[in-house]
Amino acid sequence: MKQPQKKEDLSRSLQNKHIQMIAIGGAIGTGLFLGSGNAISSSGPSIILSYIIVGLFCFFMMRAVGELLLSDLSQHSILDFVKLYLGDRLEFVVGWLYWFCWISLAMADLTATGIYVKYWFPSFPQWATPLIILLCLYLINHVNVRLFGELESWFSMIKVLAIVILIAIGFFLAIFKFNISDNIASFSNLWSHGGFFATGGYGFLMSFQMIVFAFVGIEMVGLTAGETEDPEENLPTAINSLPIRIGLFYVGSMIAIMSVYPWDKISTSASPFVQVFAAIGIPGAAGILNFVVLTAALSATNSCLFSTSRTLHTLSNNGNAPKKLARVNQNGVPYASLNFSTVILLAVVLLNYLMPETVFELISSISTTSFVLVWLILVFCHLKFRQATPAGSPTFKMPGYPWTDYLTILFFGGFLFFLLFDHITRLPLIFALLALVCLFVSYSLIFKKSM
Repeated sequence: MKQPQKKEDLSRSLQNKHIQMIAIGGAIGTGLFLGSGNAISSSGPSIILSYIIVGLFCFFMMRAVGELLLSDLSQHSILDFVKLYLGDRLEFVVGWLYWFCWISLAMADLTATGIYVKYWFPSFPQWATPLIILLCLYLINHVNVRLFGELESWFSMIKVLAIVILIAIGFFLAIFKFNISDNIASFSNLWSHGGFFATGGYGFLMSFQMIVFAFVGIEMVGLTAGETEDPEENLPTAINSLPIRIGLFYVGSMIAIMSVYPWDKISTSASPFVQVFAAIGIPGAAGILNFVVLTAALSATNSCLFSTSRTLHTLSNNGNAPKKLARVNQNGVPYASLNFSTVILLAVVLLNYLMPETVFELISSISTTSFVLVWLILVFCHLKFRQATPAGSPTFKMPGYPWTDYLTILFFGGFLFFLLFDHITRLPLIFALLALVCLFVSYSLIFKKSM
């Protein structure tokens, strides 16, 4: 049933088709298109197992979030549950940390759009593309949430279509053993070039940091609960279909790519998707894939504007952000929060002007680490919820509770610990932890005193 909207409430106008496509879009990150070449080079065919393991724990995290959301439909955001079960301080910390996650990720993806557009227009300034795209997406998000849902649905459809075509072509070539660029396409390529664990245990473990980046944003479907016409039906469907999406999009595409090309012959300087499409002679393959990864980056930025504005809206309603950020326009869009996030994102224009070569890698690493910190707190919040409400949600329970909660916390905690041993990821981890500490301190010393 569609619930009545109060004057300052968010609009409940996202339909089931929007929720499903937002969930799919959140499950397909730019890391799959751009970062999979480096991940394959690091871990070999064992990356398939890495995707399954990371996907499993992301599924558990999402089931925990789903049970929280469906336990009380009067709450519009996961932050409301953090406030209920972990207190005001952690709601403030998680809310602003989550806002920072999406801001930094959007800056990285906006940077990527500038790089992609230069493929067609080499002389076009890299900083100009993020500015134009940000302003366009801002105007679209300012209209109403249904328009956001429609746009995100189309972005997701483009990504899904590219992956399905790749998998179908890859499996066809492998089954009939075509000769592709002096390589015989075959499923045996998954184990005949040094074995399944070709780079050893360390390479297998190192792949996790790259794979987690591909999954960031997967929890965004939880933020749509406050703007869904029928959350009791739509959210469980979106969350429960996650294993199918992981199996098809991630595992399926990795099997297809490494069956067409042996893992040790896949380039790290270009997308493996481009390699496969170009090798089989599809005209304009590089241009087609450039368009696909551009839409993936647009999707991530679009999601950022949605999630950051809703996060600030909830923080403001609960007294953890300035009151004016809770203002909603006649279409149910939190325009004040949307304006604030957009202004902050304009900093990416300056960053692309000053340091275009390094901004993507640094900001995306910080964002990934921050997302994992948020995931850990959300699972911990679910534990506190079940301790306070042993029966849990009557319609959508976390499978295997409490052991799945404990294992998920252990896995993501171990992931963060492992980042300390790599010089590339150590600095972003330290930065994210410092940001977490600063938020804890600022709650008491700065923010609350100014309210």
